[in-house]
Amino acid sequence: MLDDLLRRNYSPDTIRGYIRAVQQFAEYFHRSPEQMGGEELRRYQLYLLHERKFALGTVENNISALRFLYKKTLKRRDLAFDDLPFPKQPRTLPTVLSQDEVTRLIEAAANRMHRMLLMLLYATGMRRTEASLLKVSDIDSQRMVIHIHRGKGMRDRDVPLTPKMLEALRDYWRWKKPRVYLFPSKRSAAGSDQPISDKTVWNVCRAAATRAGIQKKLGPHTLRHCFATHLLEGGADLRTIQLLMGHERLEDTTIYLHLSQRHLHAAINPLDQLTIRNMQEKRLG
Repeated sequence: MLDDLLRRNYSPDTIRGYIRAVQQFAEYFHRSPEQMGGEELRRYQLYLLHERKFALGTVENNISALRFLYKKTLKRRDLAFDDLPFPKQPRTLPTVLSQDEVTRLIEAAANRMHRMLLMLLYATGMRRTEASLLKVSDIDSQRMVIHIHRGKGMRDRDVPLTPKMLEALRDYWRWKKPRVYLFPSKRSAAGSDQPISDKTVWNVCRAAATRAGIQKKLGPHTLRHCFATHLLEGGADLRTIQLLMGHERLEDTTIYLHLSQRHLHAAINPLDQLTIRNMQEKRLG
């Protein structure tokens, strides 16, 4: 399965997730997946949904991994994958912070590295894995862009580097002096340089939210949503935001129309165009 994933050039994160999902499936039944089939797959999906109570996206990722195993690697044509549907997900709007809340979040960071990380997430709309793997060499001060390599869907993209962000990055570099990765892990062995994990990015964001007293449920992806929404409110067009976010489809970007206060209040409410006379009842006699 690992060879099949590598030959198709799946991202390292996807490969790790798929292998882990298959390992957990095998451990649950104490049998090799090769010895199992449709009945075990259906039981396992119910287990993830109703006993483990995993988020629907997590269940979908697990099912995608098992589908890959049985269709691509084991080539099990006896299995009807229509009987293993992806769970239907409700279309909910993401959480977005006000600019004041973003300021409070950044100021509540535990140290200078965490502060820089939160600023970068908000200033670029990066995903947490993209931020964790960012290298010093990805900061292009000549062209005033930040290079993001192998983002979601294995797509590269550039995001603008503003003078304010460049100044903050230079101050951070003079303090931290990172060699390879912009955010090196403390666990790196002597003489090596390893990046922080995407889980660390999550923990940094959650810890800052707690210190800032922000009650909204948020994570690193919230700052990505803030980046896009605040760009839209500032007058940026959807096509530009799509490119900056690295969305493959414009449809994925249009959700921010539902979050932008400028767009929500720009339309004239039909009730405001009516003239309604006072309908108080007159007293008889």
